[in-house]
Amino acid sequence: MKLLEERILRDGECRPGDVLKVDSFLNHQIDVNLLCEIGREFERLFHEAGVTKILTVEASGIGVACITAQFFGVPVVFAKKSKTSNIANDVYSAKVDSYTHGVTNTVVVSKQYLHPEDRVLIVDDFLAKGQALLGLSEIVRQAGAQIVGAGIVIEKAYQGGGDLLREQGVRVESLARIASLDPEKGITFM
Repeated sequence: MKLLEERILRDGECRPGDVLKVDSFLNHQIDVNLLCEIGREFERLFHEAGVTKILTVEASGIGVACITAQFFGVPVVFAKKSKTSNIANDVYSAKVDSYTHGVTNTVVVSKQYLHPEDRVLIVDDFLAKGQALLGLSEIVRQAGAQIVGAGIVIEKAYQGGGDLLREQGVRVESLARIASLDPEKGITFM
């Protein structure tokens, strides 16, 4: 998606440790007009998939998932990173290693929100090593639902997570695929 790549080049920052800082428009301060274009593109890509639910993980994926859901006319379910008192014990859960935060979370989704008849599109802001998507895929499997694909805003293709998921048969559509990220040399796209 050319519009997204241009925005990453203009406003994104390469940081040491394979960090791409895009919080000025994607995951801290949100450019809603850009997110609308992203949501519209995900709907175009997965229009024929029969999506009934969009699944993401707390917290940065929620904005993208909500705007995308408007184009599909379906609800968003997000996996919580901690079980709260208002969630019953009847949950699907999976362990997820966070590349960005360097921690492992057990993410949970209440069983009342995912069912065997659901056709689930997973949406997230970043894909690096694929751990969040693997965890969300596990939750969908526990529910007996079907994953129709994963819509990713930015994929760090050189970190292998997208390839891992594609090898498992998950259709991954990334709007910006980064081939390399270097604070000195900048960003290159695939």
